[in-house]
Amino acid sequence: MATSIWKGHLTFGLVSFPVRLFTAARSESIGFNQLHKHDGSRIKQVTFCAAEDKPIPRSEIVKGYDEKGKYVVIDDEDIKKVAPKTAKVMEIQEFVKGDSVDPVFLESSYYMAPDEGGEKPYSLLFETLRETGYFGIAKVAMHNREHVVVLRPGGRGMVLHTMYYADEVRRTDEFRVDATNLKDKELALARMLVESLAGEFEPEKYSDAYRDNLRKMIDSKVAGQEVMATPETHMAPVIDIMEALRKSLEMRKPPMVATASGGALEAAEELPVAKRGRKAKAG
Repeated sequence: MATSIWKGHLTFGLVSFPVRLFTAARSESIGFNQLHKHDGSRIKQVTFCAAEDKPIPRSEIVKGYDEKGKYVVIDDEDIKKVAPKTAKVMEIQEFVKGDSVDPVFLESSYYMAPDEGGEKPYSLLFETLRETGYFGIAKVAMHNREHVVVLRPGGRGMVLHTMYYADEVRRTDEFRVDATNLKDKELALARMLVESLAGEFEPEKYSDAYRDNLRKMIDSKVAGQEVMATPETHMAPVIDIMEALRKSLEMRKPPMVATASGGALEAAEELPVAKRGRKAKAG
């Protein structure tokens, strides 16, 4: 099993039980080393003391906080002394409806598993949240910071997400949407196009094309082959949104759409937005 990144007790009310956190996801990328251009040797980062004008070992490095041009030395023991109780105890502050949590606040994801002796209360909390649709809001200290976290039931266990604080999320009116100029026909065609592209959420069918291309390029260079450039994709601006929607539907050719000039498509264009939903249900 993976190594836990935090262990302690989860509490809500007078209920307390031991849990562990495990990293749920991580980014994968291809890393490069820095080399000296002229001889191909690897470049090393050197820790250098400006006062003594010489390199120093990492064992001689301490933490320092800049206070108006003067440094205050902080060691690990100092940090441990001021660690809040949430360093070992994660207390649920409240429960909120899951659909009220804006995903923009979610930061990193972790799996939360019960530690020895905590299986039953863990299962009780999981099942209760699953049935009620509530998420737990708690606080936990890790990675030299106290986090507000969201606890929610996943497919087979509890999932925890660290959250950005409110002052860390940008609030702007820049991205407001004005839907008053949309026509019923445009909405009807757009809805049909979305339905034609609908499918089950299967994250395993997506891959990082950029990383794959880098890997192929590296393999080609190792094999002494010429590196081929990735063909560029040319995107033309949409001038006629209705025509673009029609052509998109033609390419998809779902069973409910015969052609772009007749049949179900024309019928959908004539239906007001409120009536389309009733007609779809009746069909």
